[in-house]
Amino acid sequence: MGRLDGKVALITGAASGIGAASALRFAQEGARVAGLDVQPPLDGDWPEAARLSGESPFIQLDIRDKEAVFEAVAQVESALGRIDILANCAGVGGGGPVHLMPDEEWDRVVDINLKGTLFPCQAVLPGMMERGGGSIVNIASVEGIEGFEGGSAYNASKGAVILLTRNMAIDYARKGIRVNAICPGFIDTPLLQSTLDMEGMAIIKERIREAHQLGRFGRPEEIANAVLFMASDEASFVTGQALPVDGGYMAGHRFGVAELMGLG
Repeated sequence: MGRLDGKVALITGAASGIGAASALRFAQEGARVAGLDVQPPLDGDWPEAARLSGESPFIQLDIRDKEAVFEAVAQVESALGRIDILANCAGVGGGGPVHLMPDEEWDRVVDINLKGTLFPCQAVLPGMMERGGGSIVNIASVEGIEGFEGGSAYNASKGAVILLTRNMAIDYARKGIRVNAICPGFIDTPLLQSTLDMEGMAIIKERIREAHQLGRFGRPEEIANAVLFMASDEASFVTGQALPVDGGYMAGHRFGVAELMGLG
């Protein structure tokens, strides 16, 4: 029996990366899936998810457009009857030293990452409250928990997503709605590749990879598995949490002592 049999899930940022992997994973577990993204799917993940879950609307929009988000949610609810699960996976990177940060770049990153989480929540919550339950999973980041050089706007936005998650968990718990966040480490997605594959970043990319105690970057499906758990009834007593899924990135630091102990 699928862990999401009979459920309807809406996933933002569904065209690629963690969003696409979550859509496919949800469909494999029996959910009917709808997706939102500013771009069309990059590969075969969404068609496969649609095949598995039956009717699977995919709507292109700018997640910063509140009116468009509300219209899309209404369209999904009309087509699929309701929304039981919301997974907010839409996001962008961006940052730099704050004394050089253009206002437009700050607004772009914060609006997509924070308002792009807020608006879908605002749109689905009335229906969830009316039905007496639901699950919301927000994608934050380990960079929303601790600093990372040059990540000012991104880190600030993801830290805000974590606190928004916790506040919503408090506000809506008695309505039967659970709200949690997943905090990925560095995951091999188009977003990561667009940053770390730039000229001059090869050494930095290797250092970041080594900072994960498992010695590698994560895969989108590994984050999707965590999103699935939080969305499912298996996490029925979990709310208000920000779960790192980071290959040991936040566990601490390596200085070579393990090698001296024969553990390298």
